[in-house]
Amino acid sequence: MQADVFKYFVMLNPKKLIFLPILVLVAACGSQEQGQKGAFFHWFQYEGNDEFYNEIKLEEDDYFNPILSGFYPDPSICKKDGDYYLVNSTFSFFPGVPIFHSTDLVNWKQIGHVLNRPSQLNITDQEISEGIFAPAISYNPHNDTFYMVTTFVGGDGNFIVKTKDPAGSWSDPIWIPEVPGIDPSLFFDDDGRAWLVNNGDPEGESIYPGHKAIWIQEYDVDKDEMKGPRKMIVDGGHDITQKPIWIEGPHLYKINGYYYLMAAEGGTAEGHSEVVFRSRNIKGPYETFEGNPILTQRNLPDDRQNPVTSTGHADIIKFEDGSWWAVFLGCRPYKDNHYNTGRETFLLPVAWHNGWPVILEEGKKVPLSVDASHSLEEGADFFPRGNFKVKDEFDSDSLGLCWNFIRTPSEKWFSLKDGSLKLDFQPVSFREQKNPAFIGRRQQHQNFSASTEVQIIPGSMNQCAGLVCFRTETNNYFLGVTYEQNELVAFVEKTIVREGNTEKKRIAMKRTGLNTDHSVLLKVVGRGEYLDFLISEDKETWEILAEGQDATYLSTATAGGFVGTYLGMYAEGVEE
Repeated sequence: MQADVFKYFVMLNPKKLIFLPILVLVAACGSQEQGQKGAFFHWFQYEGNDEFYNEIKLEEDDYFNPILSGFYPDPSICKKDGDYYLVNSTFSFFPGVPIFHSTDLVNWKQIGHVLNRPSQLNITDQEISEGIFAPAISYNPHNDTFYMVTTFVGGDGNFIVKTKDPAGSWSDPIWIPEVPGIDPSLFFDDDGRAWLVNNGDPEGESIYPGHKAIWIQEYDVDKDEMKGPRKMIVDGGHDITQKPIWIEGPHLYKINGYYYLMAAEGGTAEGHSEVVFRSRNIKGPYETFEGNPILTQRNLPDDRQNPVTSTGHADIIKFEDGSWWAVFLGCRPYKDNHYNTGRETFLLPVAWHNGWPVILEEGKKVPLSVDASHSLEEGADFFPRGNFKVKDEFDSDSLGLCWNFIRTPSEKWFSLKDGSLKLDFQPVSFREQKNPAFIGRRQQHQNFSASTEVQIIPGSMNQCAGLVCFRTETNNYFLGVTYEQNELVAFVEKTIVREGNTEKKRIAMKRTGLNTDHSVLLKVVGRGEYLDFLISEDKETWEILAEGQDATYLSTATAGGFVGTYLGMYAEGVEE
């Protein structure tokens, strides 16, 4: 989304470029009514209000965890000189793999998306928790090149992209079909050789459910292809006699003559953990650390204050002052194990115990405020942390980097003009496994509000637009407006599944008496396990349409999958 809207449309539809002058001419000569049909969003505002952030006052150089709040899972980090770069999984949202830059490991600025072209990532009908899994970013000092390797689940498997400039354009995928499994990661050794480690099935038959292994194979940097045989270097995990499940997300490091292999273990739910192994030889054998796991929150009391759960999938980096730090994912439930914000990115210092890295001693809670122990940078364009308010006035010629689509758009159905975001009515619903006219951002707090001003100018009476709280095609809410008998009607709908079929259930409705000359304000307020839906007809006073709706319906515990909740603008309908 670093390109403007015009360039993006041409990029998606290169064969239509020759017709563009004709299309522009037709639009210019058409009637005003024809040119104005659509849903116009004049602004969008998001505000967080979590009690914890209000209670804690940070000291100088302290920071809040998570450092990336909301759905930013599976962090991977690398460095070049004093610059640090971080990426996250995006599954079936587009563009894929946000990339961030930092100089202090705490304050991050998003500089783009690694996969921002359909030629790199064409998500069509994949499930919302398929798509891009566990991207790993690495820097190769031998050829001054950045690499990102990942898995397209539900697509063609594992691939690599590369660039000289991580804020610029990345290559099209280099597919590596000879590498099965998921979660590949590249390591560049001192001698210039490159090695890829990843999760795969063990040799022979699995001996218990969830039995996986870590494999290694050389990567030919000059030819951009795999080289030599694959070898299994970890079978099962830390202690196979305990039947550990889902050893995955591996990373290799060379530190003081040892090759350290770090990986997640225990699945991505509450049993999630991080374990470490080491060897003098990159191909092993690898010994396991007796103090494993080096990070987990399992076995802690369920009633602990401000809990963080499901920690794991870590990556470590050496800072300029010689200290070591870990980024990892974690979840912040608001009730029981319900969380709508998805898996987030946390940061903690790494301690070394007799030559082994430890992120957090077992039994200790993940702290939500931490002393960075080094000076922090200041800047208005850093990723916001704590409680914050952001408002997009849509006064730019391109969408901000916080916005995403559900799957890859195959055509242009949005535009930015005169301080509004226009969505064309599309005959595709967010309840389908397709690409609806939806543009959303992540929910980043347990307590939040999201609001917008919308005006719809329909071409028929079966068109609607508004705010969607989206977790999956079957778990979502819609605060919308439509026209019935030339009168603006506001409504709240909840998607339910009945006898295997997806249905929409209308919770509330109000006839406003307004016509197409008017816009209205829509607002969703999240209060932990509850959601409120409001409308303002006069743009000053708010009226509740539906109060106290079940927010746990959008949680991972209820909806399943690996993503977080998105809050976004949407338009749907067909011409009669």
